[in-house]
Amino acid sequence: MKHIKEKSRTRQQRQRMRAHRRSMVLISSVIMLLIVLVSVGGVSLRAKNEAYKKQQAELETQIKEEKDRTKEIEKYKEYVGTDAYVEDVAKEKFGFVYEDEIVLKPTK
Repeated sequence: MKHIKEKSRTRQQRQRMRAHRRSMVLISSVIMLLIVLVSVGGVSLRAKNEAYKKQQAELETQIKEEKDRTKEIEKYKEYVGTDAYVEDVAKEKFGFVYEDEIVLKPTK
């Protein structure tokens, strides 16, 4: 009887060890899968981050260009309100000249 109890006890121990080994393999596999998923996700996030940095640099360049353009427009707006602008437009578009000016036209 003692011998049967020992056999049954060792059989139970072996079954527990097998179950323990299976659970350890399963847990290890799940952990490895999670590590792979996190690594792949990290790589894609780094790629997105680089793309966003590049886009940010381009947008900052566009902002600077637009600010420069705004300054030029402001200068032109001030120039339009001056007498010099009125004179330039009168000379270019309408051909007006001062009374004491002599106009020389190039020969063709």
